[in-house]
Amino acid sequence: MTEPSWGGAQRFTHRFVRATEAGLPPLLLLHGTGGDETDLLPLGRTLLPGTALLSPRGAVLENGMPRFFRRLAEGVFDEDDLRRRAADLAGFVAAARTAYGLAAPVAVGFSNGANIAAALLLLHPEVLAGAVLLRPMVPLRETPPADLAGRPVLMLSGAADPIVPAANVGSLAERLRAAGATVTHETLPVGHGLSQADVVRAGAWLQRLAAA
Repeated sequence: MTEPSWGGAQRFTHRFVRATEAGLPPLLLLHGTGGDETDLLPLGRTLLPGTALLSPRGAVLENGMPRFFRRLAEGVFDEDDLRRRAADLAGFVAAARTAYGLAAPVAVGFSNGANIAAALLLLHPEVLAGAVLLRPMVPLRETPPADLAGRPVLMLSGAADPIVPAANVGSLAERLRAAGATVTHETLPVGHGLSQADVVRAGAWLQRLAAA
């Protein structure tokens, strides 16, 4: 169902779908460039049926396409804007948890959404219970020390991805591990787009997490 946005830093147009099964971790769905608040709802329903879904729309427009933060070029991020937008998203999640009675969510982010989810982990580690990062990159060159002790993170990369260099995503995995996260990183024989293999692996990982 559609819910009203909050004012101030928490202003995000979003969709919220209430849980139909108790005890499942809610999912924070973060779309890629050009997506919106409806984009990943079918994926969320497939990955963890019955859980609550919180899906905001990125507040930045690039040639009319929603994003979660500005970039200067392909793979070159406006880091000041990214820090500001990550703080806004952290505030939104806190407000949504209060408004909807949610536990800390697990982020499921694709591309631009995966990058802001990674920024949330590194800058606001208290916000997320874990994350599924689909085609992520290192979001920031430098971040303060983060305590992600035991936080589960699944990273799925594409071997033929023309956007994300293997060394870059490897650096992100190591940075998250150094902060204490429990990182599972797989490289699939696909490109930048999502595949059925992503759905199968992410779904199985989330269901194991929910059963733990």
